[in-house]
Amino acid sequence: MTSYPIQIKPFGVHAILIEWPKDIERSILDDILIFQDFLLRNDFDTKEWEMVPAYSSLTLINIHKEIDHKAISSQLHNLYGERKEGIKRQTHLWRLPVCYDAEFGIDLEEVSGHTGKSIEQIIKLHSTSTYTVYGIGFLPGFMYLGGVPKDLETPRKTTPRLNVKKGSVGLARKQTGIYPQDSPGGWNIIGNCPIPLFNPEKENPCFVSVGDSIQFYSITRAQFDLHTIQAEVGLVLLKKESTSA
Repeated sequence: MTSYPIQIKPFGVHAILIEWPKDIERSILDDILIFQDFLLRNDFDTKEWEMVPAYSSLTLINIHKEIDHKAISSQLHNLYGERKEGIKRQTHLWRLPVCYDAEFGIDLEEVSGHTGKSIEQIIKLHSTSTYTVYGIGFLPGFMYLGGVPKDLETPRKTTPRLNVKKGSVGLARKQTGIYPQDSPGGWNIIGNCPIPLFNPEKENPCFVSVGDSIQFYSITRAQFDLHTIQAEVGLVLLKKESTSA
């Protein structure tokens, strides 16, 4: 199993930050998740600790008391050296519908001009790739998805919009993602996903986890309207496959 040079830093009085090399690589994310699972089995259980994995870091938050950063840092360094790649983690591949209709894909022309690809090529590239969930944040349920084809890489907009519609699917350099609610945003919008990504009334508000994979598939406007009606009445049919990482 590959080991990486990690840095451990205080992150407020209740938290500590573990950092891996700042590269967007699946192998680094897998190492983070393996270490997270190892910690959960070694005195860092969920009754006392909350853990937030993302890209190249793992944040540990003690939800009850202030922590001794020096002692915890030493403990974590030792545990990282002892970690073992155990049972393969259960992950999921989620297939989510996207309508790339011009009404929703308000930046498709701009992305086309930047990449030199036709709109049809953009849709095909975006909907035939598999993306890794590297982090969830910014907004509750906002997935940072890595794995955008190089031919689709597009810079963030120089001036963010004040209001990006819920469900908007965006591109920003090497990432793609879905806005789970109306919000400001600076990503290039190429479509809309009618599947709700975050529901605070559920025991598990966000059905996707860091380490999962996402595939998009193109739908028509009529299919989008049907999915929207189904979501409004609670009939959300998710397509997923179990995988391992």
